[in-house]
Amino acid sequence: MKLLIVSLGLALAAGGASADPSCRPDVVEIRGDWGQAAFTVEVADDPQEKMIGLMNRPVMPRFAGMLFVYDHPQGVVFWMKNTLIPLDMLFVDSAGTVETIHPNAIPHDETPIPGGADIQFVLEINGGLAAALGITPGSQLRHPSIPQDTAAWSCG
Repeated sequence: MKLLIVSLGLALAAGGASADPSCRPDVVEIRGDWGQAAFTVEVADDPQEKMIGLMNRPVMPRFAGMLFVYDHPQGVVFWMKNTLIPLDMLFVDSAGTVETIHPNAIPHDETPIPGGADIQFVLEINGGLAAALGITPGSQLRHPSIPQDTAAWSCG
C-alpha cells in the first residue's frame, strides 16, 4: 500500500491551510438519507494492490475498509478467494454515488460478484455493516480520489 502519510502531506501542502481536513486519503466518508459514517481505508489503486485486496486478513476493525480506485468507469467483478472475513462491497460510479451493494460476500467463495458496467470505485467494509447503518444505493462517498469537478459530494 502507498504511504498515506506522504499523500496526506502532499495534499495539505498543495491545499495550504484552507484544505478540508475531513477529506483525507485514508478516510472515506459516506452519507445518505440514513445519516453519515466514516471509514478508515487503505487505497488499492494499482494492479498488485487490487489483486491482493483484503485477502488473508483474519479481522478488520469495525469502521475500516479498502477503497479500490480505477482510472475510469468500467465493468468490475470481484470474488472472495483467500478472503477470510465476510465483506459488504459497495460499487460506486465516477461521481461517488453508490450504484449497487453486494452484502455479506462469503469468505473463500470464488463465485464472481459483478458490480456493474460503469463502476470506478469499490468500497469494501465488514459484512453486514452496510445494512446495519442503512447504507443504500444512492448514498454518496467523499474521498480525494473521486474527481472533484464531478463529485456528488466534493471535498471542497
